[in-house]
Amino acid sequence: MESPDRSPQPYWNSYWAGFGLGLVLLASFVIMGRGLGASGAFTTAVAAAAHAIAPAHAGHNAFYAEYLGDGSRSPLKDWLVFEVLGVFAGGFLSGVLANRLKFTVEKGPRISTAPRLALAFTGGALMGIGAKIALGCTSGQALTGGALLNVGSWAFMLCVFAGAYAVAYFVRKQWT
Repeated sequence: MESPDRSPQPYWNSYWAGFGLGLVLLASFVIMGRGLGASGAFTTAVAAAAHAIAPAHAGHNAFYAEYLGDGSRSPLKDWLVFEVLGVFAGGFLSGVLANRLKFTVEKGPRISTAPRLALAFTGGALMGIGAKIALGCTSGQALTGGALLNVGSWAFMLCVFAGAYAVAYFVRKQWT
């Protein structure tokens, strides 16, 4: 019996994938009455964790109160939590089905794993801080805000791209 071909499947056409993402965004508006985003799910999880550890503090904190409601709210009552869990599950399933699932750290030849992970963590932390300052993560600002033609969302995305190009000059030598 011949073994099945285990070579990675080709990537999707980016235009078709973008069209599909647009349909998902449209379905989100129609079904849930709001667009896509991820930072709200993480904020809900942090608020629930703070409430579990220090309920008095979380209950009297205006930031947490917005995400906790009456204090008994579970993070599983926030649909964005399921959206983010679905993104992880869908990405994993897609990797399995396309034979692209492997546990590795993507990096250039001039950087070791530890500095690469430190740069990724730093970049992620800065994006998380920026998401709270901008009142929305990149997906919420770019997809939802951009689709609604919000000027602030377009300004945010221009700044994200400008910042990425500015920083890329300093870290590009790690990838070549």
